[in-house]
Amino acid sequence: MNAKVKIEQLTSLRDHINELSDLLVQVVDDGASIGFLPPVKRSEAIDYWDGALNPDVILFVAKLQGEIVGSVQLHVCSKQNGGHRAEIAKLMTHTGYRRNGVGRSLMLEAEKRAKQEGRTLLVLDTREGDPSNSLYTSLGYIQAGKIPDYAKSANGEYHPTIFYYKNKIK
Repeated sequence: MNAKVKIEQLTSLRDHINELSDLLVQVVDDGASIGFLPPVKRSEAIDYWDGALNPDVILFVAKLQGEIVGSVQLHVCSKQNGGHRAEIAKLMTHTGYRRNGVGRSLMLEAEKRAKQEGRTLLVLDTREGDPSNSLYTSLGYIQAGKIPDYAKSANGEYHPTIFYYKNKIK
């Protein structure tokens, strides 16, 4: 990647909902397992993003030359017994920019923010066999377990998901 990716936190989606919706449609249609099945209608993506931000969700985007090429969410737990933990959710990288550090940069920014928020435990899940498994283990996430038949694919098959955690965030 020639240019440096810039990570930003978004507190409003008004000016970004179209780009984020295009990103969601593109990654799901390419096979990403992030809660949607292809083909995703653009209206579904817009509806999703329209309700995505709330006080417990911190959204980061990766921009390259002003264009959104990735995103990740940090869901901070608001339960009394969970003030030390957060969940990483919906890591997305545009297919044209994968394997160039976009996902890693987003994850590192989410971890940095988690630490600032006093979160020492991060959890996430991803479909078994997806490339994201390698990213998470390379960042020090530990496999906690696997649930069979967790996510359905477009062809009707069911796939296991792997749950990961990272404790004592540095």
